[in-house]
Amino acid sequence: MGRWEPNARGRLEQAAMELYGERGYEQTTVTEIAKRAGLSERTFFRHYADKREVLFGGSAALQDLLVAGLGDAPASAPAIDVVAAALDAVAASFDGRREFALRRQGVISANAELRERELIKLASLSAALGGALRARGVAEPAASLAAEAGIAVFKVAFERWIDGDGTRSMDHFTHEALEALRAVTAGA
Repeated sequence: MGRWEPNARGRLEQAAMELYGERGYEQTTVTEIAKRAGLSERTFFRHYADKREVLFGGSAALQDLLVAGLGDAPASAPAIDVVAAALDAVAASFDGRREFALRRQGVISANAELRERELIKLASLSAALGGALRARGVAEPAASLAAEAGIAVFKVAFERWIDGDGTRSMDHFTHEALEALRAVTAGA
């Protein structure tokens, strides 16, 4: 390997995404990812547990952002409005990342194991959101229902954002999905 260069994690992510796009997820090895990034396998494993985690390494940060976003809502706000504040915080983090999100989703959609891992990630987000709502004093079953509804809104908004033409932000689709949920629950 050559001399040390900064941003090893970003270089590994970029190399992995390129290789997943060229060869497919299953045909890509950690060795190839590290080589493409100009790094060693050892460096790869300092940043990621396995090649799958390149796609899911941001899950913890997303969860932290979601839970922290609850704090943006007034203490007296209804549970769904608290969830909306959390979704706003998360949507802002997607600004400027649409191309990466498109490529990532393409890799995940093409692999059953990765689709399953994505569902586990969404369930973890819902559990964390529900726990944070309960910590705010939201009773059951309202906390769990609001958390599950929030993750459903996130999932629908993300899919619409990915399928869109790139002119509207994730925030736009999040608000649109949340309003649709409100209309559905109001019987409209």
